[in-house]
Amino acid sequence: MPRIAVLIVAAGKGERAGTELPKQYERLAGKPMLRRTVEAFGGYPVQVVIGAGQQELAAQALAGLSVPSPVTGGVTRQESVRLGLEALAKDAPDFVLIHDAARPLVSRKVIEDVVKALEAGADGALPMVAASDTLRRAGDDGRWTLVNRENLYRAQTPQGFVYAKITKAHRAHAGTDVTDDVALAELAGLKVQMVEGEEKNIKVTRKQDFALAESLIGADVRTASGYDVHKFKDGDHIWLCGLKIPHTHGLEGHSDADVGLHAITDALLGCIGEGDIGQHFPPSDERWRGAASWKFLDHAASLVAAKGGTINHVDVTIICERPKVGPHRDAMKAKIAEILKIEESRVSVKATTTEGLGFTGRREGIAAQAMATVRL
Repeated sequence: MPRIAVLIVAAGKGERAGTELPKQYERLAGKPMLRRTVEAFGGYPVQVVIGAGQQELAAQALAGLSVPSPVTGGVTRQESVRLGLEALAKDAPDFVLIHDAARPLVSRKVIEDVVKALEAGADGALPMVAASDTLRRAGDDGRWTLVNRENLYRAQTPQGFVYAKITKAHRAHAGTDVTDDVALAELAGLKVQMVEGEEKNIKVTRKQDFALAESLIGADVRTASGYDVHKFKDGDHIWLCGLKIPHTHGLEGHSDADVGLHAITDALLGCIGEGDIGQHFPPSDERWRGAASWKFLDHAASLVAAKGGTINHVDVTIICERPKVGPHRDAMKAKIAEILKIEESRVSVKATTTEGLGFTGRREGIAAQAMATVRL
């Protein structure tokens, strides 16, 4: 089977997008756009080309992915592609797919169709979509002229090539001003075959394109629950949802026994399939004796972020007869939001009693149940 490599070009500044970071590092539905683009080529060896000074941004965006260190590109896209191709020369592939980092929604079908064209003997393969809108050209006199859209197509990426041939073309035409790699291939006389592109394979260029791309991605929304119980012991305060609250008793536990934060922690861990709080902070480990439970919740939030997730909402219900939660509710919401680094509007704190029934009704302890929603 032919050896295939993917070259993802992420060296631009993305100034037209009007974003704080270069657009390829901005979050798209919870993940850096560059990460989404790399993940679209799962199973293929990927080499990323970045701009000068973007090493730290790239490292954060690609953390945990099995990709080699990015190559620093040049001043122009063409130069960046050439430098990326040279980086592949040591273990040269048979085919190379050159793709824009700003096209994170490329489908497996488009990728495979490009590869099939190369396997069938083409020097290059270009996904294209027929122009469907009415087209007009602006003249110097301010008038608009209708353009016949028959046989007009929009070029996309990945553009696939026989590696040796496109590398030779880049070396021979270095400095030539072309719009894409197919144009360079055609200058070198290579045979390029068109394959069917997809409307979904948009290039995120302007700020409003982020909203469109997110709507096309859809959301992998996960919801999970958490539950915790601690019994009362002698004491004069308890920790509840991150607050130290005066009370007639304390709560027994290996840590500070904050049932609210423990329940939320378990709910977040459940959303990302990372077990429960006991797996991460076992009660047999003396390091966590008397530990503040905000550390557990902060750890869960960091795991969500590491998976590219966004915490949409957390909801916790405290179940007890005493102490009364109402006077502390707003402060609890603020504390939870602070730990999770989310807006207070995304935090809900509720309380209920069991009307004197069960262990909470007998004032033997406190329970808490929580729900969390995470978008990945």
